[in-house]
Amino acid sequence: MEATLSKRAVQSLWMMWEGVFDWITTFRSASIKHYGICKLVVRRHHGRTLTCYDGHQIRSGDWVGELHLDNRKVMELTREFGADLAGLSTARMFRAAIKQIRLELNDNPEMGQIQAFMGITLLHRGIVHGIGFEHHPIKAKWQRLWYGWYLRLLLRVMHPEGKRRIRQNREQLSPMLMMISTPALKARGGLTR
Repeated sequence: MEATLSKRAVQSLWMMWEGVFDWITTFRSASIKHYGICKLVVRRHHGRTLTCYDGHQIRSGDWVGELHLDNRKVMELTREFGADLAGLSTARMFRAAIKQIRLELNDNPEMGQIQAFMGITLLHRGIVHGIGFEHHPIKAKWQRLWYGWYLRLLLRVMHPEGKRRIRQNREQLSPMLMMISTPALKARGGLTR
C-alpha cells in the first residue's frame, strides 16, 4: 500500500514535469496534434541527414512529425488493466493513431509538408510491429546516453515493475530512433494488424 502511494506520488510529479515539457515544446514546433494515444509534434529536423530504407532522405530544415506517446493515458491504462494488458492496448491504440495520421496526410496541407515520422523509444520491439517503422541506432554517444537514461527513468516511474524490468533487461533497453518516410507510410495502405 505504502509503495503504491509513493509510486503514485512520483507519477504525479512526473506528469507535472511533462506539463512543463509540453509547454516548452510549443515554442520549438509549428504545431502539435493529438491522435488517440499519440501526440504529433510538427517541427523542422536539425542535425545530420537521415536516410530511410526506401532511399528517402531527411535533411536539416525538412519538416518531420515527431511522435510521442501520451504517458498520462498509458499510466491510466496500466493502473486499470495492469502492465501486460496496458502494453497490448497501447500497441493497438498506437496503430490506430498511425492509421488516423496516414488518412490525414492526403487531406491536410500542413501534413503534406512532413517528410517523415519519427520518435525515440525503448519499446521498439513490440509497439511498432507491423506498422513499417524502421529502427536506427542513435549514433551520437551523448544522445544515446541521455535518451537511454531519460527513457529508463520514465519506464521506472510509469511501469509497476519498472525497476525490476530495467535490471533484468538493461542490454535490450537501448534507445532507438524509429522512423518511416511519408511516402512509405502512405504506401502502407491498410496497416497490418
